[in-house]
Amino acid sequence: MFRKMRRFAQQVSEDECLKILKEEPRGVLAVLGDEGYPYTVPMDFVYDNGKIYFHCAKEGHKIDAINSYDKVSFCVMNKGFKKSGEWALNITSVVVFGRISIVQNNDFAEEKLRLLGLKYYPNKEDVEEEMRKAAKRACVLELNIEHMTGKLVNES
Repeated sequence: MFRKMRRFAQQVSEDECLKILKEEPRGVLAVLGDEGYPYTVPMDFVYDNGKIYFHCAKEGHKIDAINSYDKVSFCVMNKGFKKSGEWALNITSVVVFGRISIVQNNDFAEEKLRLLGLKYYPNKEDVEEEMRKAAKRACVLELNIEHMTGKLVNES
């Protein structure tokens, strides 16, 4: 169903892909937007138990797109590195394909919001303060991973 990577010699392991999903702060979510145009948006996220979770507003272009068509892709890149004496940046990217849905269970959504908060906020107290202020307004999205590939790319 999914294509094999054409430049398979640059493919990285599933463990490396998961490391990037666990450690990197942002990725780009791609949905099928208005009039069939792709719509991409940078997103904070957290990887947990084989799924990726996002938070967003309860309405807007992204939510409309997801409600119309649940297949998405999500791309995350690491910071990369340069080999000594070379100008080119070596970047590892992960591309995930899957189906995304709005989390309906409020308790489960709050659990994932806390997990997201702990990834980005300096301490639990700040997470709880933000939960008190904004959790009721947040929508939580769950991406079920159907296919994932990672690739080390040298820009030269």
